[in-house]
Amino acid sequence: MGTKKKTKTSRGRKKPRTSADQALALDYVRSWAHPTPPPEPSTADAAVDGFLPPHAARMACGGGANVLFELHSHSNHSDGFLSPSALVERAHRNGVKVLALTDHDTMAGIPEAMSSAHKCGIRIIPGVEISALHSPREIPGAGEPVHILAYYGMCGPSRFDELDSMLLNIRDGRYQRAKNMLAKLNSLKVPIKWEHVTKIAGEGVAPGRLHIARALVEAGHVDNVRQAFNKYLGDDGPAYATGSEPFTETVVQMISRTGGISALAHPWSLKNPDAIVRSLKRAGLHAMEVYRSDGKVDGFSQLAEKYGLLKLGGSDFHGKGTKDETDVGAVKLAITTLSSFLEMARPIWCSAMKDILLKFAEEPSAANLGKILKFGQLANSDDFAPIASGTDVVNLCLSSWLSYDDMEDAELEEVRSKLVCYAAKT
Repeated sequence: MGTKKKTKTSRGRKKPRTSADQALALDYVRSWAHPTPPPEPSTADAAVDGFLPPHAARMACGGGANVLFELHSHSNHSDGFLSPSALVERAHRNGVKVLALTDHDTMAGIPEAMSSAHKCGIRIIPGVEISALHSPREIPGAGEPVHILAYYGMCGPSRFDELDSMLLNIRDGRYQRAKNMLAKLNSLKVPIKWEHVTKIAGEGVAPGRLHIARALVEAGHVDNVRQAFNKYLGDDGPAYATGSEPFTETVVQMISRTGGISALAHPWSLKNPDAIVRSLKRAGLHAMEVYRSDGKVDGFSQLAEKYGLLKLGGSDFHGKGTKDETDVGAVKLAITTLSSFLEMARPIWCSAMKDILLKFAEEPSAANLGKILKFGQLANSDDFAPIASGTDVVNLCLSSWLSYDDMEDAELEEVRSKLVCYAAKT
């Protein structure tokens, strides 16, 4: 008597995406990333999971079927080593098609990055990495340091002044925080001069731990930056200090209120990631970093799935020039991941764009036009002349933001109708 073979169940396993799904995702992403649609690609090398392993990524790049996004990078406007222009040029050389500049607590480098990217033919996602504290009891100055990435559309935040006020407060706190760290180092018989740190940081840049770490290396107190963090500046280090960081939930809510996508940065550095992710999800968190340059996701892929968060990743490139640093563009996300990201982000970005234009309609002026085009590619808003109609204002903004296809005609007409009074006021 024969026995029936038991079949293995596929419970818990992700259903592979079909070639048709991948082809649609590729078409969707490329139509957004490129001003002109490129030739029809082959989907043979598309990934079946949310991450392309190194060998698959190389195949995809070689076959032209991959669109490379870099969603985590820094310039010398925070603790990076390269200017925004140099960062964009390096990203372009590495095949990056869409670059998110996510400096710590500032968006000051975005306009320069936009200008350089326009020459290179790649797109910039205006971003920022916001410093925060997770404190269940919301005790000021107490809690675990957490970084939240914010991604905005080409128009930038819908309430930029509100976001910028928060970022300015954080940056002001970084100055006092750095001085407190130097005081602690001095008490440890590891003297560092304030002038040394500010020189490394650069004019107008709020000093951070990386700048202090570089000063420690240059002063001969440690051999390298990693040792500086391990020995003194890490979250549990004897010279660590907090600044004026807002609470994590406040940051996530601010990002949502200003028309951005929020993502938890490098959760593997957290002591209790599950509790933090659970709290931030309730506050409106959209995504979290899972994918890294080494391809390892550890348990963070499951954590993202547990709380229904989009899985993202980036190189966290700073341009340090060390052998162990992940290069910009090294984390190659699968096309289906990018498609999911854009499908989530574009409606939010479109709503922000509409809000910006409607606010301009309430108080139209050359000065306010310059503000709303802050992150666009308009050459010089100083030469602004009175615009004859609301239609011209809308078209000018959409041209600058390169996002005409993101808004339905009905929405555009609503904005134009609000702006018809503009001609009479100029």
